[in-house]
Amino acid sequence: MSSRSYLIVTASIGSGHMKAAQALAAALLDEEPQARVTVVDFTRRDTAWVTWFMKAVYLKMLHFVPNLYQLLYRFTGYRQGASPVQKLIAALTKRNMRALVRRYAADVVICTHPFPEGAASCLKESGEEQFFFATVLTDYSVHRMWFYPGVDAFFVATERMRRSLLKEGCAAAAVHSTGIPILPLASALFDRAAIRKNFCLSDVLPTILVMGGGLGLGDVAHSLEKLEDVAEELQILVVAGKNERLLAWVETYAARSHHVIRAWGYTDEVPELMAVAALLISKPGALTISEAWAMGVPLILHEPIPGPELENAMIASERGTAVWLGKGENLAALVTGLLGDESRLRAMREAACRASRPDAAKEIALFLQTAAARAD
Repeated sequence: MSSRSYLIVTASIGSGHMKAAQALAAALLDEEPQARVTVVDFTRRDTAWVTWFMKAVYLKMLHFVPNLYQLLYRFTGYRQGASPVQKLIAALTKRNMRALVRRYAADVVICTHPFPEGAASCLKESGEEQFFFATVLTDYSVHRMWFYPGVDAFFVATERMRRSLLKEGCAAAAVHSTGIPILPLASALFDRAAIRKNFCLSDVLPTILVMGGGLGLGDVAHSLEKLEDVAEELQILVVAGKNERLLAWVETYAARSHHVIRAWGYTDEVPELMAVAALLISKPGALTISEAWAMGVPLILHEPIPGPELENAMIASERGTAVWLGKGENLAALVTGLLGDESRLRAMREAACRASRPDAAKEIALFLQTAAARAD
């Protein structure tokens, strides 16, 4: 029998959807080394022109309408199933999905973003192609933009989300609470002394990691300016993502700060940076939260994009793993207070470990492997 083909279709709008896809791909290959596993970005111009254009417009518009995501989130959130706009996008991109399914002879199609999910749903409902169809939700909340017909398996982050999908009419056998797939992470896997030596970091200064997600959003510059009010000298590690302007600003700012500041652009070394951090200051992206939980890092969350990130922040706070910095609250006072309260930090680290689902990718991979085998 020829090797099985898994097609994972995602979207590079932020980094979370792509990182979940990559984690799942690694888990599938680990469980089924002979399989053919392909990850495709559905917002590449040479893959689907329509979604590439929408991504470009969206990212450009964010500079002029910061609450654009909130408007779109609310617009699509009160409708029964996919909105007319979503259905139109799905219809326009069905042929792109059909081309991918045929090119890779896909037995299983997994989507980690609603754009490709809509196209795959439209294709499967047409009967033109047959494949096992799975969707991985990459937030800690359920939104109607993920509801498309024809999905054989939904994988969600929490049992609460699973119950929400069941209330919306999804079959119980099709909805699985697994957690969000991340690459294998555990605090014990990292040698902190070696990491500090490798990055030329201090062994004695309190270390704060500041991140703005894959796009470098989340007002990182504002956080750094507020941290100047912390009297104690800090070692601040900044990940600017793909925001080159922010990276250049941080490098310039570091020269006049009384803290020690180091900066990275988009990097695969975030787990190493988390391993040496006493605190992580970040916008509440679901993948960032999931990785921080796996690494046992206490979180300070701020500047959530209204919509799923707002709900991500609420859940992380409810579980005792994060402090949600509200508007007008003093970041410097909060950081100073947390660094001076080891018992609270320890409780937050323990809560993070309890909340973590580090084996989510493996669990999903095993399910898909079994489902595909039954369909052979």
